[in-house]
Amino acid sequence: MSLLKEWRDHAYGLDDRTPEGKEFWLNYFQKEKAIYEEILSTPKEVVNGPLKDLAEQFDMTIELMVGFLDGIEESLIQPNNVEELTEDSVVSLAYDPEKLYMNMVGCNAEWLYTLPQWDAILTEERRKELYKIEKSSKTVVKPPKVGRNDPCPCGSGMKFKKCCGKG
Repeated sequence: MSLLKEWRDHAYGLDDRTPEGKEFWLNYFQKEKAIYEEILSTPKEVVNGPLKDLAEQFDMTIELMVGFLDGIEESLIQPNNVEELTEDSVVSLAYDPEKLYMNMVGCNAEWLYTLPQWDAILTEERRKELYKIEKSSKTVVKPPKVGRNDPCPCGSGMKFKKCCGKG
């Protein structure tokens, strides 16, 4: 079984309403926040190395480090192929700051996208723009309803009721 599958089966199999589940996720989110504080405080420095070494560097288990990599994967400049990770896989945490910020907003991870380290990476105005873009990307906008006597949207020039609205 892959490390990613083990992580997902264990982590997402826990009920966060139970004491065990609450403790697991609280521990994970604290460690996740600590990693982000560190990598965001030195944005020009790329953190990379074997998975087991990074887990040790960040004081995490291999499982939690795989969970972190699963979460940051979409924000990386070069994906790590988390599906095939082993303890010896060399991984990189080189991230695209705007993608990372937007993904944090998309996950409603306020404890991450409000970290003070962002101040040195993205201007407040840019963060507001990215926030707005991310939040509006989830908004479904319905097209205006076509009335019976309106021109048909198919472009035939006929009234909707005589064309696509027949039936």
